[in-house]
Amino acid sequence: MDATVIYLASQSPRRAELLRQLGVRFQVVKVKVDETVRSGEEPAACARRLAQAKVAAALHALGNTVDRPILAADTLVTVDGTILGKPADRTEGLAMLARLSGRSHQVVSAVALWLGGALHTALSVSVVRFRRIDAEEALHYWQTGEPADKAGGYAVQGHGAVFVEHLEGSYSGVMGLPLFETAALMRAAGIRIF
Repeated sequence: MDATVIYLASQSPRRAELLRQLGVRFQVVKVKVDETVRSGEEPAACARRLAQAKVAAALHALGNTVDRPILAADTLVTVDGTILGKPADRTEGLAMLARLSGRSHQVVSAVALWLGGALHTALSVSVVRFRRIDAEEALHYWQTGEPADKAGGYAVQGHGAVFVEHLEGSYSGVMGLPLFETAALMRAAGIRIF
């Protein structure tokens, strides 16, 4: 499938940037899914479900007559078994940063690739340890506007990088699209990268 154009079921500029690193041509499909975590749902299961739901939403938006692959992803931040979504407001954002301060958390990224009626998924789990963040610094970070629409209330590729003391796993997965897993799914599907 040389020069295949895929559909990217995401409006995230970070995912688009990461997909460009693979040299894959894509067209963005705007999708909206309910990202509510189900009661008792494990982070990995939730991330997979949401990535698959984005593929389904893209199929619906495209009229179910799709002749190109569809790629979707979902990334969750979890600490103490609790999934931290995007902060609703400053209070919640600062509470998230306080909760992550001086400790480790997990970032779970699921990727779903639909091709020819078959859906394939992959999962990346990374561990991120933050240094201590004082309240004034957290407030200044919030005021940059960066954490408002990010899972866990921070962006590893932005100003939030100053908090990351250690990262074990996939940097691109923490950003929102684990490239190792994404490339493996694409190669297995015959989609050329680079």
